[in-house]
Amino acid sequence: MKRRNFIRTTALSAAATSFLVGETKGFDKNINDQVYKEPSREVPIVDEYDVIIAGAGPAGVSAAIEAGRNGVKTLLIEVHGCLGGVWTSGLLSWILDEENKVGLMEEIKTRLGAMEAAATIDTGKTFSFDVEKMKYLLEEMCVEADVDILFHTRVVEAVKDNNKRLTHLITESKSGREAWAGKTFIDTSGDGDLAARAGCGFDFGNATGKWQPMSLLCLVTGINFEEIKPYVRYAGDTGQQSKKRLVELIVSGGVLPSYLKPGLYPIRKDLYMLMANHEYEYSGMNNRELTQATLHARKELNEIVNALRSLNGPWGNMQLIATAEQIGVREGRRVHGLYTLNKDDLIKGARFEDAVCRVTMGVDVHSTTKKNEDTSTKKGTSYNQGVKGKAYDVPLRSLIAKDVGGLMMAGRCISGDFIAHSSYRVTGNAVAMGEAVGRV
Repeated sequence: MKRRNFIRTTALSAAATSFLVGETKGFDKNINDQVYKEPSREVPIVDEYDVIIAGAGPAGVSAAIEAGRNGVKTLLIEVHGCLGGVWTSGLLSWILDEENKVGLMEEIKTRLGAMEAAATIDTGKTFSFDVEKMKYLLEEMCVEADVDILFHTRVVEAVKDNNKRLTHLITESKSGREAWAGKTFIDTSGDGDLAARAGCGFDFGNATGKWQPMSLLCLVTGINFEEIKPYVRYAGDTGQQSKKRLVELIVSGGVLPSYLKPGLYPIRKDLYMLMANHEYEYSGMNNRELTQATLHARKELNEIVNALRSLNGPWGNMQLIATAEQIGVREGRRVHGLYTLNKDDLIKGARFEDAVCRVTMGVDVHSTTKKNEDTSTKKGTSYNQGVKGKAYDVPLRSLIAKDVGGLMMAGRCISGDFIAHSSYRVTGNAVAMGEAVGRV
């Protein structure tokens, strides 16, 4: 290299290093070792709505459709790129506690059937569906109801007036930081994110500070129902014996799954949802823990599918075609409402004048630690925690925030104790709750 070029290159390199590494000539008064004090800024108020809904899962999308159909100007905000939440980005194609639900739940099932999106295998007291067609149907229903939709948008802050009434929420997206004014707000985030940012009180986990594990779901193909029927969760699976057979099969392939009651849930004869993963003691309220749980879970699902495929025979062509974009979180914040559903309500089969739906799902507490899971599985212990519940009502009061005005909840973040939550949290109930608050 010529001397002139060498000097020029060296100078440019030094400048670049200085720019990238930085030369500290003084300290920014907004920065110390612990915090960065963000400068104040003006956030544009983009629009005003009668109803703003945070989270487009089964509860949120139902609230939006109902509100829109009633002529209410409605905004539906979703962090992912599709509607449906755990049904779609979470790949949970298995709707529990939907049989006695009329209204939107029945309409969704009927329209999915007309689209040939319902399961082609009898799944008994549950409803199984094609995830991609569910995405399209929910978008179609929201557009028909004149609902405004914001994808790829996260709620990051809430604004209250002097009377502790929610007046605006703040979002972050590709469009930057924006404010949205509303008359009524509905938290259907699952985790009570909007309520927490608005300053609502909430509970999380059980009395000992433990919570249920998360699960990452996936879709698999390359297997045929007639050949693997003993391992499939369908109407003919007496006593859920398929789960015991499946875990033994996975172990024979050289992998001990984290969840010892795995299930293959049919959509078509050659397409299944696989639930075979538990991520213990990771909090769904902590982004780093969510990340680690997701990384670990996706690795495990690949290992499980590879183990089954290694057995050859009917499993030899098995393929993992999709893992969920979001890990399934069973427990988030339970926001304090005007009434807290509790274990006694389940035991006595409580009835309320302001009921929004009737829950028939029993108590379903997944073990809070891996040790407990192993022990309970060996003993054949039920997930009902010894509670024999009856069908009970969810009152509207449990869907109205106690600490902040103008805020309602629907889905698994409503007001309830640990035991009650494990029963009402399933998506058949979430739809009915969302429909109720959308009507109010």
